[in-house]
Amino acid sequence: MSETTSPPLLPVVNYLKVPEQGSPYLEGLKCANCGAIYTDERYACAKCYRRNTLKAYRLSGTGTLVTYTIVKRSFPGIKVPYISVIIDMDSGGTIKANLINVEPEPENIKFGMAVELLFQQAPYGDKDGNEYMMFYFQPAGEKL
Repeated sequence: MSETTSPPLLPVVNYLKVPEQGSPYLEGLKCANCGAIYTDERYACAKCYRRNTLKAYRLSGTGTLVTYTIVKRSFPGIKVPYISVIIDMDSGGTIKANLINVEPEPENIKFGMAVELLFQQAPYGDKDGNEYMMFYFQPAGEKL
């Protein structure tokens, strides 16, 4: 009898790392000259303009909510409402994602609230049958 193993989940963005061994994490680029942190691909630092100073940098799994919007209209097939947030990571850098495990009402969302990363399989795949890993934020200390 042969064992079937499912293929690894693919990251939904290039800064989401899904290692074969270990837990997923977010990886940015940190400038060795000035310390600026980015999650997009670049060849020079936008803060100090130096080239060849950006090195891979593992972002923390926690941060602080800076701003949010409650999205009530979206593409067909996307469940609404949902909460889109901007998070300042505790390790530096800024990430846009969705906030989950919170009812999408303003009284439940606080500017400056502590949040933590949560990784889940995407609820969809692509036309080739690939499955994806996504990341979200939730209030720090929440249990599923």
